Amino acid sequence: MFNKLWGGGQQPQQRPQEGNNDSWYPPSVGSSQSPGSSRPGTPSSSGSYGVQRPTDRPSLASHVSPAEASGIIAALKDKSVDELRNLLSNKDAYQNFLLSLEPVKTQNKVRDDLRNETLQLARENIEREPRIMELRNQCRIIRTTELAAAQERLHELERRKEELLKFYSPSSLLHRLQDAMNKTDEESESLDKQLLEGVIDLTTFVQKYKKLRHSYHKRALTHLAAKTSATG
Repeated sequence: MFNKLWGGGQQPQQRPQEGNNDSWYPPSVGSSQSPGSSRPGTPSSSGSYGVQRPTDRPSLASHVSPAEASGIIAALKDKSVDELRNLLSNKDAYQNFLLSLEPVKTQNKVRDDLRNETLQLARENIEREPRIMELRNQCRIIRTTELAAAQERLHELERRKEELLKFYSPSSLLHRLQDAMNKTDEESESLDKQLLEGVIDLTTFVQKYKKLRHSYHKRALTHLAAKTSATG
């Protein structure tokens, strides 16, 4: 009875929720409106219409600086409800509004400048291609003709260098000095035989023998000093 009197027995009928099927925005944009509401979201404490707080979407908010966010809010706060509703339902209107924002203009300008610079560099590279091919052909000719002759000359100079290093090495110098000493000693003995056989006179013998023995002892002292220095 009390249930009938107070209407407790009747369950309140829930009205079907009408989704905003006319909006082309993704759920992240349209979620700020209550289901079935035809009015755009009212300004929140931050002064933005239908924009989630940074705490709701940290990944998106991290890409927008405070200065850019304040500029977007300033562009939206003076618009009427009809204009805001039009932005939510009209894709072209939203696109035009987006392109009118200064951060978007700056980004598009930077993109266009980079694209133009890239195209200019590509054109310059294409213009240089014939010259590059010509230089490449010249390098190929030089490599097959002049390079072979230059390498042969280089090998010859390297062989000559090795011969000179070997010829003037300390061991080679000592060996040649020893040979010169032996040759001088043999010439002295030959001169002595010529004197005994009467081939030369005493005056000539003394002059030549003195000169030979002087050369021999000079070379012997040099050989001894060099050998001592090498072993020490």
